[in-house]
Amino acid sequence: MSNPIMKLEERRAEQERVVNADEIMTVNGTLQLTAFMGVLLVLAAGLVWSKFAAGYTDLAMMLTSAGFIVGFVLALIISFARITVLIPVYAACEGLALGGLSAIFENSYPGIVAQASLGTLMALFSMLILYRSGVITCTDKFRSVVFITTASIAGIYLVSLIGRFFNYSMPVIHSSSGFGLAFSVFVIVIASLNLIIDFDFIEKGVQRMYPKKYEWFGAFGLLVTLVWLYVEILNFLAKARNR
Repeated sequence: MSNPIMKLEERRAEQERVVNADEIMTVNGTLQLTAFMGVLLVLAAGLVWSKFAAGYTDLAMMLTSAGFIVGFVLALIISFARITVLIPVYAACEGLALGGLSAIFENSYPGIVAQASLGTLMALFSMLILYRSGVITCTDKFRSVVFITTASIAGIYLVSLIGRFFNYSMPVIHSSSGFGLAFSVFVIVIASLNLIIDFDFIEKGVQRMYPKKYEWFGAFGLLVTLVWLYVEILNFLAKARNR
């Protein structure tokens, strides 16, 4: 979830402004890095998907689990230690995780991966249009509301995850009931609104002449949000098909 990351990076970047035009953050530079990491993610996802398709289920599951665990740890390290060289590694790990997750969902619900991918792209461009047209403005109040809501969702998921170790679950939010679907829609909306904060960070970074290394963090924030959004859409579609 990108909002905490973007908020932290803005504070740091304000202290590191530069005046050399060759060393400042640019929109094109950020987009190029985002595309580069997107390619890494897709290649890694394709690798795991191919292992599932070839019948190497144990290996594929091992790569998927490793991707989830290492990717989560790297996200924390990148957010707090600001080690840019780890960002492409994070992208590859997320690719391993998503490749396995996508293969599992696709096996149960044929065609769902294409639908989730299309839905993620539609959300991305819709939020970009709304942001660029000024329909949604990234004010301090907007940031606070989205941040608090995002943190609350993370808390719910954390409680649900911990509960599984004690044979306790939260079936209502994970079910295909009307409430379960509504919860997924709500989370998808919040994940999409996180993109507005990512866009705003990139735009302000360019305007305020942040150091060029912040292109990496802008791209990282976008990738984190898009991964979350894709997973939530995948989950929603699976619930809808179970009805």
